[in-house]
Amino acid sequence: MSTAQARAVFDSAGPFQPTEIQRRELQPHDILIEIKYAGICHSDIHSARGEWGPVQYPFVPGHEIAGIVAAVGSAVTKHAVGDRVGVGCMVDSCGECVHCHEGEEQYCLEGMTGTYGSVDRYGQYTQGGYSSHIVVTEDFVVRIPDALSLEAAAPLLCAGITTYSPLRHWDVKAGQKVAVVGLGGLGHMAVKFAHAMGAEVTVLSQTLKKKEDGLKLGADHYYATSDVETFKSLAGSFDLIINTVSAQIDINAYLSLLAVDGTLVNVGAPAEPLPVQVFSLIGKRRSFAGSSIGGIRETQEMLDFCAEHNITPEIEVISADRIDEAWERVMKSDVKYRFVIDIATL
Repeated sequence: MSTAQARAVFDSAGPFQPTEIQRRELQPHDILIEIKYAGICHSDIHSARGEWGPVQYPFVPGHEIAGIVAAVGSAVTKHAVGDRVGVGCMVDSCGECVHCHEGEEQYCLEGMTGTYGSVDRYGQYTQGGYSSHIVVTEDFVVRIPDALSLEAAAPLLCAGITTYSPLRHWDVKAGQKVAVVGLGGLGHMAVKFAHAMGAEVTVLSQTLKKKEDGLKLGADHYYATSDVETFKSLAGSFDLIINTVSAQIDINAYLSLLAVDGTLVNVGAPAEPLPVQVFSLIGKRRSFAGSSIGGIRETQEMLDFCAEHNITPEIEVISADRIDEAWERVMKSDVKYRFVIDIATL
């Protein structure tokens, strides 16, 4: 075992405290990564506060990880010491089921191993990227292109792939009409990706407060959902709607905005159910769907797409002693648009 410095919460109320955690010794296919930056995701907060299930404390969140390979196991072939690499929301899967063979490890039939809050194949409780080092099997480590800075690349490992994957799966093409619900950490990436794919992009936000930002990020249109006229004027408009918010909304009202054969995809994960009326779907053969992250192959594709199209998240880099403050600001939607921790400040 090796020791890593980390920031952890010791109960559901926090706050973060410095601590040391254990990382396993390198197995033949393992990589030791010196973490340089870790993004802050709303999922970190839900998980650490026990809102998505039981938590084992101390708890180290973080699944948007960018760093440098510090050491490799004896059988590693995909990465070398000094490589710029990233780790996202999962660090292992069974590797044998149909989904793993198809490169969609996030849907592993045995259940993928989360970067934090899971028990890995060695019986250890996984701890995340708010730490100085992490050990991950090489198959779950991606290459960060030289065109992307490490701090900007970190949020792509969750916010990026979470929004890129449904746009690819539903085959967004030039000229299609795509709406993005919410302009936060996920939403602003969905806007950038959809714009780069040639779609006509509309942001649906509660107010017009971020309209100027949305248009600069690539949106063609921006509407306030607090205005009832929005739902009347946009009825039947969109081929695809990506809902990025993790709060209850009137899902039937948003379904009414879909064209025939349109799909609304939830990537936000509210804790409470979203009731759906069947007639919101059958009248125009609409679909209501969900999407998780993406597989490792698609995550690498997304990073390469970002490098090719000069797409990076809007970030605010913070020191480790500001994590509690950053979490509070995330809860208030007071961030444009993703916090990234400088791990050198641990």
